[in-house]
Amino acid sequence: MRAQPRGVASREEKLDALQQKLAESVGNLVTGDDWKRAMEFAARFRTRSFNNTLLIHVQHAAAFQEGRVPEPAPSYVAGFKQWLSLGRHVMKGQSGYAIVAPVTARLASSTPASAESWRRLGKGETAKPCEVVRTRLVGLRPAYVWDLSQTNGDPVPDPPRPVLLQGQAPAGLWDGLADQITSHGFDLRLVSHADAIGGANGLTDYTTRDVSVRMDMDDAAQVKTLAHELGHVMLHGPDNADAAMHRGIAEVEAESVALMVGAGHGLATDDYTVPYVATWAGSVPGRSPIEVVQSTAERVRGAAVTILDRLETRRIGNGDPPGLDREALTSRRSVAPARAPAPPQPSEVLGR
Repeated sequence: MRAQPRGVASREEKLDALQQKLAESVGNLVTGDDWKRAMEFAARFRTRSFNNTLLIHVQHAAAFQEGRVPEPAPSYVAGFKQWLSLGRHVMKGQSGYAIVAPVTARLASSTPASAESWRRLGKGETAKPCEVVRTRLVGLRPAYVWDLSQTNGDPVPDPPRPVLLQGQAPAGLWDGLADQITSHGFDLRLVSHADAIGGANGLTDYTTRDVSVRMDMDDAAQVKTLAHELGHVMLHGPDNADAAMHRGIAEVEAESVALMVGAGHGLATDDYTVPYVATWAGSVPGRSPIEVVQSTAERVRGAAVTILDRLETRRIGNGDPPGLDREALTSRRSVAPARAPAPPQPSEVLGR
């Protein structure tokens, strides 16, 4: 067996260590409150994968305990060169937080329908005139980010955050969520009280293509319920057999989507209800609880980020320093894996 080059072996060792740290972090999500805190954190750093938000969270917490950072939670995180582009530099002695980054490559082919025809282009190499060029994910590598408090330099503006009174909903959020529900081909029904929909706060019916929300709640509870039902609309259609088999996970996903959308607008999340992780993460035959938590969290994050990106409301930041232009710093486009995980599949009628 041929030995790996030292650099490759070192990278693999670092990736293995990151995966171990990640597994431990996921395993520590025990209670519903643990899960809620993880989802809130993911909402604040939503440009990054759920796995990377967990890695940032645990490493910053360790840095705080060691006295290397002044606050228990990070504010903005960015890479070394990204901070330099903003006129700031990492302070001497500050260790970065290891995360997992994609490795992409440019591939070229004159017959793109043939999988075997694709060839990898070298650095600076141009394709032939008859070739199609695509960028693909070919691997993973360790990368590092630092919190704002680990840097010095030009001031970073802190945009004003939404301030909401108890029970108040962010301006425009109800209309924005309602528009997304109707864009998916559902009608929105407003009912006067819970008895009209079987005692639930809201109900999604795939048979009639209706979403119902009770109106005898304060504005914040109404938008929370609407976001919950939009989560069902996006993730739990009748073509998704898993949702019917694992109804508990479908409800966790919808509630978590609502939590992330609310947290992204500065809404309090105290009244969001998520059961102990073990009660739903251990319910899928053939998959470990850690695998279920990771796939569930990434599905939730994907749906919540899609919802948030389509809204024109005033939201909290996404974890990137204000003014950071990622595209200007790299000529390589990040590429998602070729096939997204299949959404879980629900029952015909879903409520909360």
